[in-house]
Amino acid sequence: MNKITFLRIAIILLLPGIWGPALMAQTVLRTRYFKIEVNDQGYITSMQNTTVKPYREFSPADKPSPLMMLYDAGQKKYYAPQKSVYTKKTKIFTLSYPNGSVARISVAPQPGYLKLQLLSLTNAGHIEAIQWGSYHTNITNLMGEVIGVARDTSAAVNYAIGMLALNDNTIGATADIEGDAAPFQYIIHTPDPQRFPLPDSLHEGQVFTLGGDGHNDVAFYAHKEPWYRILYGNAAGVDDKGRISIVYQSRDRKQEREVQYSLMPNMAVNKPNHLKVQALPGVDYIGSSIALWGSPDSTALMDVIRDIVLSEKLPYTTINGKWVKDPAAFVPDAMSSGNLNDSIIAYASRLGFKAISLYDQGFLRPNRGNEGYIDGKDFERKPIRLSTGNLSHKAFSQLAARQHLVIGRTTITNSLAPGTKDASPVPSDSIWYQQKRLLARDISAMDTLIYVNDPTYLNEIGSWQAHVKSLNIIRVGKELVHFLGVSDTKPYRLLNVTRGYWKTQAAAHKALDTLYKLQVTIGAGYDGLIPNMQLQDEIAKYYADICYVNGLGYYDFDGQEFLFNTGHGYYGAKRFFRKMFERAKEHGIADIRFTGATLSEGSWHYQSIWNVGGGKNLYDARTREWGSTTSQGKDLRDVTYANFFPVGMGGNFPITEKSTVEEYEHIQAVSVGIGSTYSMRLNQKDVEKCPQKEQIFSVIRTWEDARAANAFPRWVRTKLTDPAYSWRLEAGAGPDTWTLYQMVDGKKTQPVVLKRAKGY
Repeated sequence: MNKITFLRIAIILLLPGIWGPALMAQTVLRTRYFKIEVNDQGYITSMQNTTVKPYREFSPADKPSPLMMLYDAGQKKYYAPQKSVYTKKTKIFTLSYPNGSVARISVAPQPGYLKLQLLSLTNAGHIEAIQWGSYHTNITNLMGEVIGVARDTSAAVNYAIGMLALNDNTIGATADIEGDAAPFQYIIHTPDPQRFPLPDSLHEGQVFTLGGDGHNDVAFYAHKEPWYRILYGNAAGVDDKGRISIVYQSRDRKQEREVQYSLMPNMAVNKPNHLKVQALPGVDYIGSSIALWGSPDSTALMDVIRDIVLSEKLPYTTINGKWVKDPAAFVPDAMSSGNLNDSIIAYASRLGFKAISLYDQGFLRPNRGNEGYIDGKDFERKPIRLSTGNLSHKAFSQLAARQHLVIGRTTITNSLAPGTKDASPVPSDSIWYQQKRLLARDISAMDTLIYVNDPTYLNEIGSWQAHVKSLNIIRVGKELVHFLGVSDTKPYRLLNVTRGYWKTQAAAHKALDTLYKLQVTIGAGYDGLIPNMQLQDEIAKYYADICYVNGLGYYDFDGQEFLFNTGHGYYGAKRFFRKMFERAKEHGIADIRFTGATLSEGSWHYQSIWNVGGGKNLYDARTREWGSTTSQGKDLRDVTYANFFPVGMGGNFPITEKSTVEEYEHIQAVSVGIGSTYSMRLNQKDVEKCPQKEQIFSVIRTWEDARAANAFPRWVRTKLTDPAYSWRLEAGAGPDTWTLYQMVDGKKTQPVVLKRAKGY
């Protein structure tokens, strides 16, 4: 595996007195748990936990934190503040920068957080983005790189410092990230140097590529060592001492720009492509706002983060009346297998689950041509197989709703597949593109000699993802043209041309007609074109329409990373899910429960679960380890747990003739302890062959009832995460009590009485 040097833009500050904060005026800002000090050069010099005496300091003495940076993308240069004036009456910071810019930032202290907002910026012509931070801490434990949080979960410290974006165009990332979606890779960071000391050959902050050949997503996860930390963002990072910093940014999207983008840029098979990024009028960094918070880690999620979400009217997604981030709302789902569905509704209901993923129905491709009627306007298609007669999605969803269950499908997110309304045989003008060129000569409908005015970047194959040759496509008018390569010398012409691709109509075109080299997805059944932002908005609404028309309430967004392929990264994902949820609200339907191929700052507020992959790659119940075949289970557990998100165990734990009660006691204990969900594969024929079926159903339901009642105190959940222990949970004498036993040599020991928590 190639070792990649971790590059960052160095900022050298030669300002007198910056390391002597005691000599400068300090602005002090407080919340009920947190106090910060900002000096007269615009740097945070102190971040303190005020819930302990003496206050504990979290700002490194050698690394003050810039309140806000400016980024010139043309020069790839950051500007740090050099002067700060705080007006107490208006609660406004005025920051001055060496390029002549002046920023006005309002600060509104709230009980649990500090609300910061950029009000104005002068001399901003070359400033493409602003960056909140990086805010440096001396915390070295858990790095929440998706939402931007530094966590020390130890009993001795028990404190976290984090940020949340308060508007869509403020995203968890550094300003210099190409395409606004951070590289998918490994970084070296040990969460506990005493338990997991780094080998001499490694140091904190080193970056490594993923494993495998770049095609097989399971093989990406290639390191079981605890100090290999996979990254799903860069809203948090570590320095060479393992200290965690957090950062958000906001970009001016009003002008078209170009990026060289790949989500996995350090793998040869996924090398970056040059991509035009669409101009979005009215979307820029003025008004960018964040919530900066610090609090005891043990209560941060339900006390502070939840308060920010509610107070600032951020997406507050619920499932069965509970916030999806509330651990009491975590619940597994049923996943159909075998396409025989006589009993799956009854199974899911008895288990205490809330959703059924019709995974065996294959991909549901977005096709706006059906207006959301996936089984026809009269629901004449009946793909859901039952012994008593097949049903449409709508009819099956109505049966499920009687048991308070929703059904769902696996989609390919925003991939416009061949044969669908927006792709072919009449391609939409709203498909996004990598490059735009002009025809150099007239062509007839039969010509394969296609001359272009400029060959630049036309030799780049397909998208950045595996560079699929079959997806090397140009659109001219309403025709798609396949080609491979461009000639080296004038007159420049496309090579290996196929006209009328994807059953589009070959036609004559005039010189100076525009050629669009399209932005695409990948092959292997995911083949598709990427919509521009306005068409992507319509695709998002279309998914809500499907739910309204057919009774769906669950999606598995396979290819979720395609939402980054416009070059707008996490903003693109955030906008997609906002449009889908807003349309669902217009229809008067419940929040849509969804999982998907990835997790990002763009989906965090909306996404309920992350059950990606499955089997022994995620959690092996027999060996009791997170991923016995690959490191995927360990890697995804570390990402989700650090970012206050439910861990996913994937599609897993099918009930078969060999399944035992003890196995599911263990699965449920770990699931409740760490806060995880999973999608249980249920094949009716296999389930009915299981001698212990009834007992297994009872065990799972007992655990799920207690979890929904929030009956497990923190100290109990901590013990449940240890795979060395075995447990048994039994319903108590009353409806709101349970007794938890530790099993030793097959005997029940150390009973603990659990009770329904207040408010649950």
